[in-house]
Amino acid sequence: MPQSPAPSISPFASLGSPSKVWAISAIHSQADKLMHLHDQLIGHIRPGDRIVYLGNYTGQGSGAISTIDEILTFRRMVLAMPGMMPQDFSYLRGQQEQMWYKLLELHFSPNPVELLIWMLGNGMRETLENYGFSPHDGIDYAKESVVALARWISKIQDAVRHQPGHMAFHMQLRRAAFTQNQSQHPLLFVHAGIDPRSPLQSQGEALWWPSFPFNNITEAYSPFQRVVRGFDPHHKGVHINCVTATIDGGCGYDGQLIAAGFNPDGEVTELFEA
Repeated sequence: MPQSPAPSISPFASLGSPSKVWAISAIHSQADKLMHLHDQLIGHIRPGDRIVYLGNYTGQGSGAISTIDEILTFRRMVLAMPGMMPQDFSYLRGQQEQMWYKLLELHFSPNPVELLIWMLGNGMRETLENYGFSPHDGIDYAKESVVALARWISKIQDAVRHQPGHMAFHMQLRRAAFTQNQSQHPLLFVHAGIDPRSPLQSQGEALWWPSFPFNNITEAYSPFQRVVRGFDPHHKGVHINCVTATIDGGCGYDGQLIAAGFNPDGEVTELFEA
């Protein structure tokens, strides 16, 4: 009998109507800070809560592997608590993860050398080195031929597969997450921003490289009452107003890793730093 196709994963995570949403800002390979943040957070998580990681798990720092390992370990710890379920966790795709996808398709690019050099200068160098690969080799293979570059990329994929859970982690990343419209104060969670002139399904690259200044959004992005992002490309710190919230404390740029707890009214009731 023919096999049924594997179910596709929605690009957006519906969080339902949770008691609280715990949103975690961009980590940038700072595994030690993430462990400390998790230690603070675990005693406050209750059944009915949701945990949303807002992207940029790797990049900048040298702890890419240990960071993803810590995320997976924390997930197992929380799921061991009575009443917690796998769907209580959502992981968004950040700039670093978007670049990682582009890296794995680099041999299809019309300008692979230029694209790779750009990615290396924006955090990919440290991630590749942590998985055991020389960025300079990648540049050489990109200059040599499409076949040589494809073989190098295949070795990178094999290295990720050898790290338990890493491949599955990358495959479940979402573009955005949101609470239901029936919530008292529906929230939208994104990585770096949105274009308020376009519907969510049409955001595309604006979720990672926003073209519209996030702090210039002055009206609620319907049907949501507040948009929460976890990475500020300009590193201006935590900023919360009536319709937007930036919870990036600058982790990876000499700043703090942040976890914010949002209640059903859309208000921040707890703020943890590491």
